[in-house]
Amino acid sequence: MAEPATSVTLGPRAKPREPRSATPRPTVSRRREVSHASARSLLMTVLGEYVLPRDRPVWTSMLVEALGMLDIEEKSARQALARSAAEGWLVSERVGRRVRWSLTAPGRRLLTEGADRIYAFGREAVAWEGRWLMLIVSVPEAKRDLRHRLRTRLTWAGFGSPVAGVWVSPDPSRQHEAQQIVAELQLDAQAMSFTAEYGEVGEQESMVERSWDLSELTDRYEDFIDRFTGLRPTGDPAVLRAQTELVHEWRRFPFLDPRLPAELLPAEWSGRKASELFHRKHVEWRPAAQAYWDKLLDNEEKA
Repeated sequence: MAEPATSVTLGPRAKPREPRSATPRPTVSRRREVSHASARSLLMTVLGEYVLPRDRPVWTSMLVEALGMLDIEEKSARQALARSAAEGWLVSERVGRRVRWSLTAPGRRLLTEGADRIYAFGREAVAWEGRWLMLIVSVPEAKRDLRHRLRTRLTWAGFGSPVAGVWVSPDPSRQHEAQQIVAELQLDAQAMSFTAEYGEVGEQESMVERSWDLSELTDRYEDFIDRFTGLRPTGDPAVLRAQTELVHEWRRFPFLDPRLPAELLPAEWSGRKASELFHRKHVEWRPAAQAYWDKLLDNEEKA
């Protein structure tokens, strides 16, 4: 649950965002859409949402069934289990002819950190005193892999890049994180950092536009809003599926959103509306989804 989803670099040189078209989007088969999602990623969402809160092992058949509700084929579900076990997040136990799974201590820590990030994201108000952290670090063009790793890690840490070799964040407390990133990439010898207020040359709004492509993030938030606003699942299996997909889609945003203070965001910021929607739907669907999971657990124990 703490692993990042497929990354999208919200990088520099944002282009002006065109108004969203009123033309309906092409209809995409849900089965085809989900097939592009990682079975392992969906498994981590299921583990974090339903297995983590309970101190009970889960049978293979139940996890396969849960992933089947999300259009993951049995073979892919079993491969996801095996892969997660190989990485140390799960441990299996054979009971007769059946196998059940439990979270390892590292797996529990991973999912707990992910849950804290997911459920807190969007709730906290970002207070800002108008100060910036600026990091100067350049990587030769020939070292493209290193450049990509630096960009990916700094982007995930909420930094934006207005010009090549310069990274900025409105959160000066991220200085230690930036120091750790450049040290681990062995770039600390040539890196420099400053904290300061924006000066009188140029416009701060222009720097924000050059540093973060908020238009792409806005589109993702609005897609989330479009998908879940009118969704009203009927029946316990449908609620379980809706709740799982809600969390699975929302867990991407902590890695994509630089969490800029309100002063630097558009007036009608879709992130606020999406956050309100996620937390409202999660509270609304949670009791029925969790109760149905318990019912599935009890049925499996009796099988």
